[in-house]
Amino acid sequence: MSRYRTHLSSELGPHLDGTKVIVAGWIHAKRDLGGKKFLLLRDKDGVMQIVIDREQKDLAEAFYTLSLESTISVVGRVRADSRAPGGFEVVPSSIVIHSLAKAPLPIDVSGKVPADIDTRFRERVLDLRRDEGRATFKILSIALRAIREELYNMGFIEIFTPKIVAAATEGGAALFPVAYFGREAYLAQSPQLYKELLAGAFERVFEIAPAWRAEESDTPYHLSEFISVDIEMAFTNYEGVMNVLERVVARVVKDVRELAGRELKLLNHELQEVKLPIKRIKYSDAVRVLAESGEKIELGEDLSTPHLKKLSELIEEDVYFIVDWPDKARPFYTMPKEDGVFSESFDFVWNYLEIASGSTRVHRKELLVKRLEERGLNPENFSFFLKWFDYGMPPHAGWGMGLARLGVMLTGAKNVRELTAFPRDKKRLVP
Repeated sequence: MSRYRTHLSSELGPHLDGTKVIVAGWIHAKRDLGGKKFLLLRDKDGVMQIVIDREQKDLAEAFYTLSLESTISVVGRVRADSRAPGGFEVVPSSIVIHSLAKAPLPIDVSGKVPADIDTRFRERVLDLRRDEGRATFKILSIALRAIREELYNMGFIEIFTPKIVAAATEGGAALFPVAYFGREAYLAQSPQLYKELLAGAFERVFEIAPAWRAEESDTPYHLSEFISVDIEMAFTNYEGVMNVLERVVARVVKDVRELAGRELKLLNHELQEVKLPIKRIKYSDAVRVLAESGEKIELGEDLSTPHLKKLSELIEEDVYFIVDWPDKARPFYTMPKEDGVFSESFDFVWNYLEIASGSTRVHRKELLVKRLEERGLNPENFSFFLKWFDYGMPPHAGWGMGLARLGVMLTGAKNVRELTAFPRDKKRLVP
């Protein structure tokens, strides 16, 4: 057979009654009713029914040979039948077996028998064949395309920054060391410094790429390796890039709602529309509102997940920005406000989870050097970065957003690992 497939399941239907087709996929289920034998064949778009009649003895033998998750191609004709899934079935004239799957399967791909999360990630490729896995990553793919298209529409260009770096982006953050030709280097924890420099050349840049953090956090919302969506924009401040972020998020939600209705329904997740402008609340006001409600919190403290859950209830908002964070809680490149206590910075929160954070950046070299020294960092280690602030660095601002965290809210998943094909954390280095 010269062709593995002529049609996907999504391209078939009763309208093709009598048409010869070649379909391909995985054996999802089998039923033997004696006179007729049924195969449910799954491809990337769905499931189709293959019906083998009693007289087709060679195909009946193949039916008994086939194990669940084996891959095959089927040559046959479409037959309209209102009783079949989708209103049609395929009557085969031949079956080509590409690969027989080992039995029994380590997990049930049909989803009838649930598996614990450790088993699922150990058997990740089979796990991703489940309807829920395919729906999750379809939604994530739609989100990625929407992010790119919206940023392109706003005049951004896509860039790629080094992932092997000589110095930490943020002092104190844990890094993964790398042996680099006799020197010690690190896996990049952020594209921050390089995207700032590129904004000084191209004005509006973005990157969607992996980043690494060797943190001890072992929560449903932390990974050691993750995909970060980053932008940097010249001649603006944090207000300007918040406007960009809310446009991007609104576009993502709009596209997912329009293009992934079937997947959202399968995941039993109702994704609410995002209305612009998104509410902004000052950090100091958030602390005051929480304290007045009886929460134990003081100015300068970080807002924990319980704090954010409570805040969402108190302000009656699911999606909002918390702006003007304490300067001491933000990296050296963050622009302080005139009072020296707070900073031109923000977190973007969806329900109770920080999805993105950003700020106006410091664009004056003397202030950068001062802030590095105040944080116990040696400016000489950042000479590759500071050098370019002698040559007309414009005012600029930017943000970074965790793609998996955004995906949690788009899909209703309870863990960022669900949005990561092969998650890397304290426990997992394989598969």
